[in-house]
Amino acid sequence: MAVTDAQNPLLGETTCGSLLQKLQEIWDEVGENDEERDKMLLQLEQECLDVYKRKVEQATKSRAQLLQALSDSKVELSSLLSALGEKSFVGIPEKTSGTIKEQLAAIAPALEQLWKQKEERAKEFSDVQSQIQKICGEISGNLNLSEQVGTPAVDEADLSLKKLDEFHAQLQELQKEKSDRLHKVLEFVSTVHDLCAVLGMDFFSTVTEVHPSLNDSTGVQSKSISNDTLSSLSQTVLVLKEDKKQRLHKLQELASQLIDLWNLMDTPEEERRHFDHVTCNMSATVDEVTVPGALALDLIEQAEVEVERLDLLKASRMKEIAFKRQAELEEIFARAHIEIDPEAAREKIMAMIDSGNVEPAELLADMDNQIAKAKEESLSRKEILDKVEKWMSACEEESWLEDYNRDENRYNASRGAHLNLKRAEKARILVNKIPGKKEKKKSGGCGIRRSSKNNNTQNKKQYSVQDLALLDHLAQKVVGPRTNGGANGTPSRRLSLNAQQNGGRSITKEGKRDNTRRLLQSTTLPYQKKMLLLMFLAVNQFLLLHDKRAEILRFYTSVIEYFCCY
Repeated sequence: MAVTDAQNPLLGETTCGSLLQKLQEIWDEVGENDEERDKMLLQLEQECLDVYKRKVEQATKSRAQLLQALSDSKVELSSLLSALGEKSFVGIPEKTSGTIKEQLAAIAPALEQLWKQKEERAKEFSDVQSQIQKICGEISGNLNLSEQVGTPAVDEADLSLKKLDEFHAQLQELQKEKSDRLHKVLEFVSTVHDLCAVLGMDFFSTVTEVHPSLNDSTGVQSKSISNDTLSSLSQTVLVLKEDKKQRLHKLQELASQLIDLWNLMDTPEEERRHFDHVTCNMSATVDEVTVPGALALDLIEQAEVEVERLDLLKASRMKEIAFKRQAELEEIFARAHIEIDPEAAREKIMAMIDSGNVEPAELLADMDNQIAKAKEESLSRKEILDKVEKWMSACEEESWLEDYNRDENRYNASRGAHLNLKRAEKARILVNKIPGKKEKKKSGGCGIRRSSKNNNTQNKKQYSVQDLALLDHLAQKVVGPRTNGGANGTPSRRLSLNAQQNGGRSITKEGKRDNTRRLLQSTTLPYQKKMLLLMFLAVNQFLLLHDKRAEILRFYTSVIEYFCCY
């Protein structure tokens, strides 16, 4: 039965005992002795022991590996949490009970998720550090715009959000600085563009000399913002502004010369309009000149050529210009009743120009100075002349009115009678405005004025042939021919008493003497006024001969006030 079980293992479970029983049956059948049998059984036991040992060793080694893996997983888990700046993680089991494999199985998902988070965080660090590195390179100028920034080294030991925020804050500061620098660059470029336009210079060649990226063909974000670029742009702007300032100064000098030459030679307005683009900036400041090409070199050269042409033309027309100045000077002297010798002055001008010993500009400047002094002299005499002319005009009208009143036929209907009536009416009004007349009407006069009418009648009767002859002799002596001036045409300081009314030109010398003589010899002019006029002329002549200008002015004022009393 045992043999059958051993031969047919399918009928029963094969075990070490059944196999040992099968082996003993074989030994019995073969007839093995006991010694051989013991030896073989000992060998079987040794082999079984070796197999168990190997299995135990393998199991021990596998358990050690699992324990090491579990330990490594825990260490890795702690390292990941530390690198990510996390104190705990949701997927980590709170208890560490169970078999080794169970513990490994529980911690594996947390490790996988932390590893994925670490990779994403490291990528964020790499991106922000790359941007920081690029902007720093652009600011320092060590990085060309065409170069790509290499992958920066990321410190995986510290991938915390705090560290990442620090990098983001640094990046924002750099981006702001980049924006400010870019704004400054664009402002400089715009200023260079405007200055180049005004100066007529090539903007692209000027700005690309600073940096090729400043050309308009490149994008805004691609322009250089380095310290060197900003410094070069700033220096370029300063140079262009200084150039603009110098050119404007030069153009204004040329414009001033053009205007002086035009005025000097009476250049027509149509010819002047050709240089309106030059003279329009005559009084402009540097910042006010913004028209493109307003300070171009060719424009300045054109103005220089025109000034040179007009200078040559001025030299050829110097006599004409000088005589024009002399005519202006003579006109001022005539209005101021100052006599000069125009012929001598013109001869001197001709001699100076023909000799070539004087520069045309110096001659004209000297004549301008004479004109300025003559205007000043005329202005200083204006008040006195006005008073004297008004008094003389009133005296003439008074004399005419007396003659008119004695005319018995003044009311006849003859030709021009109505004009005489109008003149008589105006003459009465003018004579009544004389202060002496007004006082005579109010108070009846004092001294000579009380008996003015009677005295006039008596004085007329008292006039003898000898008196009239004496008055005529004195008048001719005072108002007769005099020296016209110095050899250089400088005026003698003498006022004329018979200027035309309404500020016109003075009449001729002979007319002046005739009027004065007529007043002195008139039988209608009161005797007192004739004597006062004679005294006035005599003292005036004395003061003029001694060049006492201040005394002349005071004397005129006193005489006029004295005349107003009569």
